[in-house]
Amino acid sequence: MKRPKLRKASKRLSCHKRYKIQKKIREHHRKVRKEAKKRGGKKPKKDPGVPSAAPFKEELLREAEQRKQRLEELKQKQKLNRQKEQEKKRKLEAKKNAAKIQEKAEGKESSVKSKAKAKKLLNKNSKKSFCRELQKVIEASDVVLEVLDARDPMGCRCPQLEQAVTCSGGDKKLLLVLNKTDLVPKENLEKWLNYLKKEFPTVAFKSATLMKDRTMQEQVTKRRARVDLSRTTECLGSKSLVKLLQEYGKTQNKAIQVGVVGFPNVGKSSIINSLKGVRACNVGLTRGVTKSMQIVHIDKQTKMLDSPSIIADPSNSALALALRSIIDTEESGSADVLEAVDTILNHCSKQQVTIHYSIPDFSDTEEFLTLLAQKRGMLKKGGVPDVENVAKILLCDWTGAKISYHSQPPGSWRPPPYLTEKKIAEMQECFNLNKLEEENNNTLQALKYPSPASSIIFQSTGMVNGTIEENKVIEETSEWENLETSKEGDAEEEEDFTESDDDPDDVEEEEEMDVEEETKVQVTRKAKLGKRQTSPTNSEKQIAESEHSNSLSLNLDKTADEDDAYDFNTDYV
Repeated sequence: MKRPKLRKASKRLSCHKRYKIQKKIREHHRKVRKEAKKRGGKKPKKDPGVPSAAPFKEELLREAEQRKQRLEELKQKQKLNRQKEQEKKRKLEAKKNAAKIQEKAEGKESSVKSKAKAKKLLNKNSKKSFCRELQKVIEASDVVLEVLDARDPMGCRCPQLEQAVTCSGGDKKLLLVLNKTDLVPKENLEKWLNYLKKEFPTVAFKSATLMKDRTMQEQVTKRRARVDLSRTTECLGSKSLVKLLQEYGKTQNKAIQVGVVGFPNVGKSSIINSLKGVRACNVGLTRGVTKSMQIVHIDKQTKMLDSPSIIADPSNSALALALRSIIDTEESGSADVLEAVDTILNHCSKQQVTIHYSIPDFSDTEEFLTLLAQKRGMLKKGGVPDVENVAKILLCDWTGAKISYHSQPPGSWRPPPYLTEKKIAEMQECFNLNKLEEENNNTLQALKYPSPASSIIFQSTGMVNGTIEENKVIEETSEWENLETSKEGDAEEEEDFTESDDDPDDVEEEEEMDVEEETKVQVTRKAKLGKRQTSPTNSEKQIAESEHSNSLSLNLDKTADEDDAYDFNTDYV
């Protein structure tokens, strides 16, 4: 049966519909005309030209023609100028490209080094600038306050700084300030005060939190930040410190400058803010917020000098570098942060850590971080725990004023070699120590302490060596620059290699090498983050994994004849 042909729909309209459309169009045109009248926008009239009856008609026409010619000439000149400029730009670009090609061919070693040096000079975060500013503060100050974290006071002491101040030869004094005293049990704090006052005059201090900045206008927001009301926001120990400094100023009969010095995240800037009563210095959880010397006037007789943090020497233990070195958690690699967390957990009791974080028993640092990420809901795509970010937060908590932990002072008191009885007497000379002890007792009574059960027991590694002299830092930076330049050179070589046409065999070799690198990274990460006292089963597993990774790698040390020969035992696929 034949399919019937489908006809197109007819475009004919009924007369009623057609007239209706025409009427609407007329109404619309009328409306548009009315609106145009209201606006007063009339069409520009055509130039009627010069009338034939007008006098000097020929002259006017000639002038009009001349104007047209001038305009055309101007347009042509402008066009030529544009073309010339474009040609110049093209030539300059061609020269630049040629220079770049020459640099690539010759090697960019010198240019990369000069750029690195320029960056170093401009960068205020460099270790060299930190040391320079720190030296300025030590030289300018009459009294140096070494700020210590009450949770690990011995780990916050720098023997190089103490030696520089005590052996300076002038009338410089060194005071120890125990900050963050509200995070330590009372008995432990008393022990530390009794231990430290044998060497230098020590002040128990609790810096104020939630300081308002009077220079900034208060922004009214609907949502208010949660405030931890369990901890007091008021400052304790500020009166005793100010009195001590004022009395010393009276003995000297002059206005004194007080330098505040210490390792990162110890609370140097927060002490100055609490003494001033205003947020005068920038404060933050990140390490190395203060980058230069800052002068704050407390009263007519005392000036406070805020300084950048002391740089921990790389020869220190892993724990000292984890807690006291300037690690930028945002820029630093995940491996550094994970190593730091691993060293911290190894120096704490496992049971207390599990109770504090309310996490089940864990065998490994990686397992601990995964459990913590799952508990806090820090997950990536596909429900994978975000281990790196959890490790960064944990590091900030341990260096900041969140976690309560304490370390025990040494059993027997042994002064360092640079401190003799004469030096100790000189440092304690112009201070009323009896009054200071009374004030410390008052602050101890006013403080709110954590219970000894909730505070984590921590094993301190002792004093931390720091680099104060600028010359010592230069050597380290120069080595670092060489490493950086070599890395940049390698990166450029890789880029040049990728620009060239890749053969299929080369691509296969690259893939195999990538697989090999991934397996090696996994093995090293597990070896680093595993327990130090591992069981034999774990070691066997690691050996097996390393053997497997070695089997994947190509034997590149073979001779040319061996390479050409086909090996029937290996699976080339």
